[in-house]
Amino acid sequence: MAIGSKKPTFLSMDLGTANTLVYIAGQGIVYNEPSIVAYRIKENKIIAVGAEAYKMIGKGNKTIRVVRPMVDGVITDIRATEAQLRYIFTKLRISKQLRNSIMLLACPSVITELEKTALKKIAVNLGADQVFVEEEVKMAALGGGVNIYAPTGNLIVDMGGGTTDIAVLASGDIVLSKSIKVAGNYLNDECQKFIRSQYGLEIGSKTGESIKVNIGSLTKYPDERRMKVYGRDVVSGLPREIEITPEEIREVLKVPVSRIIDLTVQVLEETPPELAGDIFRNGITICGGGALIRGIDKYFADTLQLPTKVGEQPLLAVINGTKKFESEIWEVIKAQRMHTEN
Repeated sequence: MAIGSKKPTFLSMDLGTANTLVYIAGQGIVYNEPSIVAYRIKENKIIAVGAEAYKMIGKGNKTIRVVRPMVDGVITDIRATEAQLRYIFTKLRISKQLRNSIMLLACPSVITELEKTALKKIAVNLGADQVFVEEEVKMAALGGGVNIYAPTGNLIVDMGGGTTDIAVLASGDIVLSKSIKVAGNYLNDECQKFIRSQYGLEIGSKTGESIKVNIGSLTKYPDERRMKVYGRDVVSGLPREIEITPEEIREVLKVPVSRIIDLTVQVLEETPPELAGDIFRNGITICGGGALIRGIDKYFADTLQLPTKVGEQPLLAVINGTKKFESEIWEVIKAQRMHTEN
């Protein structure tokens, strides 16, 4: 495409397991809602996406199916993904802006080349002229305030909804990375399992998430309070209420977070010596929703004996990184044009 006097629209998307975010140059973040789609089964028709579909989790009926197009960082339903994106763009009324646009998709590192190709095809079908795919952990580092372009090593832990990506970045790109399917949704599940085994109470995934958000921690914090939890008694089948403490949930969360720390150690063991020296000085940056767990930075610092900080706006780190990466995209397009003209 020859770029004329009118510059094409630049859009970027964070296709996360937990949330989908859309950024449009000049307008900012125009969409930030859960990555969930609700179908009416008989007509196979979408009836809700995002926040509206999230409300239906655990409260639907036999005629409605609620799905996550992406689970554990893997696209489980490509048709649902395309339908979700079409629904979002129709809702935002930006179909015209999509025509001949430049689109950047931020995806988990575990998606395959086949899935990347499928995503690019979806974006082109929606109207994009050129589509770029970048790993979420790289965008998270950029959005989290890390200077990824400097010739120095930085270690990023991006704790999303489905996966935690751990990467060493230097000179503008990923040197090495590893991924584990222990992240926000996994922690929610662990809270659910604990309540069932300890109290004989069945709770839903939304309640598990609420426990993590409201009293979840890895170190003691001021004004700790008990939390009331409601669910169904496993034995009697009747509704019941219990009270749980932050200390109980702290012990629950430490086990899966320790697995993330173990993988971080593996990454450090494989890091080239010069970059390892940089990481010793620069420390670790934690991004993603998991970064909001109280005391996670201190827990990492105490366990690994490395300075650790939470990145800037951790929940928005990926989409903020795509904003900053826009200039890089235009440089690539400029180089492509020059190559074509020559």
